[in-house]
Amino acid sequence: MEKKFKFIISGGGTGGHIYPAIAIANELKDRFPNASFLFVGAKDKMEMQKVPQAGYEIEGLWISGIQRKITIQNLMFPFKLISSLWKSYKILKKFKPNVVIGTGGFASGAILKMASIMRIPTLIQEQNSYPGITNKLLSKKAASICVAYEGMERFFSKEKLKITGNPVRQDLLSIDDKCLQALTYFELNPEKRTLLVLGGSLGARRINQLLYKELDFILELGIQVVWRNSSSLAMWKVVL
Repeated sequence: MEKKFKFIISGGGTGGHIYPAIAIANELKDRFPNASFLFVGAKDKMEMQKVPQAGYEIEGLWISGIQRKITIQNLMFPFKLISSLWKSYKILKKFKPNVVIGTGGFASGAILKMASIMRIPTLIQEQNSYPGITNKLLSKKAASICVAYEGMERFFSKEKLKITGNPVRQDLLSIDDKCLQALTYFELNPEKRTLLVLGGSLGARRINQLLYKELDFILELGIQVVWRNSSSLAMWKVVL
């Protein structure tokens, strides 16, 4: 009888954490059809909608990041952390995963930390060339760390590193039938070349400033622009 694996996957706050997590789950589901999956995210963050839309169950933790100035949210952080660690313990005891996978974000910090305390194997998937503080702290107890770039031994133990690249959802690779959909959705001119600009996280501001500065020049070249000028997936701007 084939062993039934159980996976907990956690990552959220931004699409850069959520969509790699979903891509990992989809691939594992293809390889292990009988496996069970549970996602863990942060309450009121976008993963609480995006993960169920992808067909997976998710549990929310009362956790958020630390602000760079003194705020009520910062004063609440110790209570949120204790609450999230306790709920993570209960989730792990009930679900009994074989491994816990984290793709970044404060929710993954709580569940992976508790998993390591309970001696459940953990794996980190780091998408960036410069890792965030959560993954750097979690890496000390992780069994394996999957990265997209070389030279990551500056931040992580060389013995744990595996260069895998970043997980990509299969629907992003199947684009043959999507060109017409995109032209219609964004009301684009099929006779013009199209420039797609994506900016998120810390790099968004400089990308957006540069595009705004050079926008007239780009339009003079006869290029239409589809510009996501926010970390929100709903904030799209089309310039013809």
